[in-house]
This record gives sequence, structure tokens and C-alpha cells, in this order.
Amino acid sequence: MFKPNSVILYVNDVDASTKFYESLFGEAPVETFPGFSVFLLKDNFILGLQTKHDIEPKPQPAFGGFELCLGDITVEEVNAAYRDFKARNIPMALPPTQLEFGYTFVALDPDGHRIRLCATDTSEIEKL
Repeated sequence: MFKPNSVILYVNDVDASTKFYESLFGEAPVETFPGFSVFLLKDNFILGLQTKHDIEPKPQPAFGGFELCLGDITVEEVNAAYRDFKARNIPMALPPTQLEFGYTFVALDPDGHRIRLCATDTSEIEKL
């Protein structure tokens, strides 16, 4: 069956974005190349950062919306991460908020990509 194993974010400055995610994850990329960095995430899922100026074929001017979601955490961990992000002056799109799917906030990386941290409420899912 088809299962994605990576996501690649097109960025303006690979070095700046690599430093941002290295600081966020607390780990260096597993590989770097000119214009490209690779981070190994959970369960061998890969986050790639690639300069959008050299990608072929050229990306369309406006991308569809998506977000990098970091879940499997508690409400306390969401609050701690929010305080940490604020101390680092990471821009916020949504402060900690209780939504129908869980307690969450949304931050922005240097290129405006959305990063959601969420303590997802799975109480109803577990009953299925």
C-alpha cells in the first residue's frame, strides 16, 4: 500500500531554516547538501528542507495550505512548548486554544509554514 515517508518544505534560505528546525527538534539534520537538509522524524518519517529557488519543476506561485503537526503530547507539554516558542520569539498564528479535536497552538517557521502542537482528545476515537 502507498504510504508517504517524507515531506519537503520549500524554503527561501536552507541554512536559516535548518538552524530553526535543528533548534526546534534539538537534533542536527541527518544529511545536508547544497540547498537541501534532511531531518529524521518519528518512525523513519523524513522532513526535507529544499531551497525553493532551485527546485525543478518550478513550484506554482501559491501553495495549498498544510501544516506540520506534532502530536502525541499532553496539555502540559503543549503549554511548555508554547512558553519555549514564545521565549524564542517564534511567531504564532494561534495561541493555546481548546478546539474540538484537542488543545493546540500554531506557530510559524521562517517561511511561514505552520507548525501545530496538539494534545489530541482521542477519548471518543477509542470507543469506536
